[in-house]
Amino acid sequence: MNYYVYYRIAPDRVAAARQAVRSLFAAVEKAFGVRGRWMRRRDDPSTYMEVYEDVNDEAAFEALLERESARLGVPRVVEAFRNEPAEKPA
Repeated sequence: MNYYVYYRIAPDRVAAARQAVRSLFAAVEKAFGVRGRWMRRRDDPSTYMEVYEDVNDEAAFEALLERESARLGVPRVVEAFRNEPAEKPA
């Protein structure tokens, strides 16, 4: 499962958010072996996204994400996508 988490951060809170995201990424990597990525939207510098790919234990990951991400203190939208093959196997 791949997770995409997006939210807005006020410019004066980016440094604190960066530290919280680093802690979150460390917890995720330790628990699941998944390295998160943090991105900023190209046309809106206040919108950020975390990406987590190939998560195997969905329930445990979602519980950790909910618990640890509360430190950011901003409303977050979490979406999950499954990998699908581009072509149907023969």
